[in-house]
Amino acid sequence: MDIMNTSIKTISTRLGMDCHQVSRTAQLLEQGDTVPFIARYRKEVTGSLDEVQIAAIRDALGAYAELEKRKKAVIASLQERELLTNDLNKKIEDADNLTLLEDIYLPFRPKRKTRASVAREQGLELLADIIMNRGQSEQEASGYLFSEHGITTLDQALAGARDIVAEKISEDMQTRSILRRIFRKEAIVSSSAVEKSRDQAIKFRDYFDWQEPVSKIAGHRLLALLRGEELKMLKVSIQPLEQRAIDILHSRYNTTGSQTCNQQFILALEDSYRRLLAPSLENELRKELKTRADAEAIEVFSSNLRELLLSAPLGQKRVMALDPGYRTGSKLVCLDEQGDLLHNETVYPATGDKSAQKAADTIKKLVSRHRIEAIAIGNGTAGRETDSFVRSLGLDEAILVTLVNEDGASIYSASETARREFPDHDITVRGAVSIGRRLQDPLAELVKIDPKSIGVGQYQHDVSQNALKKGLEEVVTSCVNKVGVEANSASVELLSYVAGLGSALATNIVSYRQENGPFKSRKELLKVPRLGPKAYEQCAGFLRIRNSANQLDNTGVHPERYDLVKKMAKDHGFEVNDLLVSDSARKKIMLENYHENNVGNETLLDIMAELATPGRDPREKFECFRFDDTVHTMEDLRIGMILPAVITNVTKFGAFADIGIKQDGLIHVSQLADRFVSDPAEVVHVRQQVRVKVLDIDLERKRVGLSLRI
Repeated sequence: MDIMNTSIKTISTRLGMDCHQVSRTAQLLEQGDTVPFIARYRKEVTGSLDEVQIAAIRDALGAYAELEKRKKAVIASLQERELLTNDLNKKIEDADNLTLLEDIYLPFRPKRKTRASVAREQGLELLADIIMNRGQSEQEASGYLFSEHGITTLDQALAGARDIVAEKISEDMQTRSILRRIFRKEAIVSSSAVEKSRDQAIKFRDYFDWQEPVSKIAGHRLLALLRGEELKMLKVSIQPLEQRAIDILHSRYNTTGSQTCNQQFILALEDSYRRLLAPSLENELRKELKTRADAEAIEVFSSNLRELLLSAPLGQKRVMALDPGYRTGSKLVCLDEQGDLLHNETVYPATGDKSAQKAADTIKKLVSRHRIEAIAIGNGTAGRETDSFVRSLGLDEAILVTLVNEDGASIYSASETARREFPDHDITVRGAVSIGRRLQDPLAELVKIDPKSIGVGQYQHDVSQNALKKGLEEVVTSCVNKVGVEANSASVELLSYVAGLGSALATNIVSYRQENGPFKSRKELLKVPRLGPKAYEQCAGFLRIRNSANQLDNTGVHPERYDLVKKMAKDHGFEVNDLLVSDSARKKIMLENYHENNVGNETLLDIMAELATPGRDPREKFECFRFDDTVHTMEDLRIGMILPAVITNVTKFGAFADIGIKQDGLIHVSQLADRFVSDPAEVVHVRQQVRVKVLDIDLERKRVGLSLRI
């Protein structure tokens, strides 16, 4: 319990939170509650912490547990070798981070053979101690010549002793701490081209002769440098000025004096820095910087993904979808309101001959036959041409025609999920279906695709893949639970992200639904194999049963609060349904009368909001977008043009926007606003509709520079 109290205090201080909030959240997490459930339904317990804060506590608890695990391993290793003293044990127990713990353990860590260990085997430990303490002259060192160990000259003896001294200096905890601060504050990040790869490294040419203080380097630049190094196109160094670091070591060890042993110590000290300390601390700093850059890139990716997943859905409309192409034609599918496939065939609208006329006739016929309400067109190859073609057909103006981002559709079409959904259709049909469903409900469709394939990341292939996977999955989970899921129509993939479920229970839900028909109530979920009371508690509030006899089943009110809502209604002579349909009925509820254990104003306000808008979708209302009809390729662009655009990706150095041509244009951070912008995400977000000015057109490199400063 003392360890738990210590960890709570440490985490509270580190995260700037109240100890009670951290402690109570830790208890909820320990009993198996999920982050979305705690954030939504345990506000009074945590003091209204949000998902980000709760996840931070969870991660900090995990890190603390890893620290404790490592401490036990270190202590066990020392005990086994009979090296553990009371003083050393206390230092280990008091260590509050892994870096400090490893510094304490470093002198005792089992090592492979080193120059110092060889010198010790040669009997030079005492001579090393003399040099370390600078207590004897060089002549007196001649007593440490051991021919049986190959030490036959004074220079050999001194060299071996210096190796021992160098290792001792490099393992000194305070020395490492002092130099670590210098590395973190004063290191210079420098890079140069690998000469034999210079011709192939053209995309890294900006870094052929690069220098930047470590304190100022942006995460995306560091990742670019490390990628160049990984590809053996750049040489990268991250160290402070060598003389500055060595001067600090001289000062720490007070190396003034001219006696011989002092000179030997100086040689050992400088060797220790160059051969042992500098490489070790540079590697340590690289890991720190890489971890920080990874976190920054994952945060950018996560923010973009959240915006994309929460894009406005068109809703339950009958949709025709076209996956455009030139030579192979456009795959056309028709979907009903639930996204089920009604029809598919291939048309050739981009040929400009009789095939185009046939395509026009086919589209008109199918629009009428299937009562199509919207047409979704993939924005890839031939997308703009197909969009123009469809718009020229004179269809009913009430029919929405829009381009849909098709990033990742090919990944889905070749996936096991797509094969399971459409075992009798090829990948072209599946891809077109995905485009149509994205228009109906982006979230429900995009959860079927690996988030890395959606196209809104920054350096996603260079960051820790485990950290990226965890971060993106948390975003998907957050979005799914924020929106809520219709239990009677959701796919296994969508259900698997609901709090408390996972893929196994999601599969069981769908299987139960197929065998027994639609769920008639939330309570019926308890009949699903292996879905016990705890899983039900976690998931029930996020699952909707649209046609349930109990209308609360189609709201975000948790079943554990149904009796409370019934009491509210009964106290005022109402039925529960009256609270769902009558604003005047709800206004008569005095919330202060219903405070009880773990139910305070926050929970009551949430309940009233759900009663006011049962089944409400929190996403924005769908807005149609259309590119400039005169711009289809880079050759159509002119400097100074003002064009409609859609933000497709946000990075730390700016944002990318789709202006209706193959290449997205870059809006540099300096062109996002008429003021200084430190974070582009403060100004723009993915799927935002904007108007941009064309600043630069580079046909050779296929780059377009844009500005929001119109």
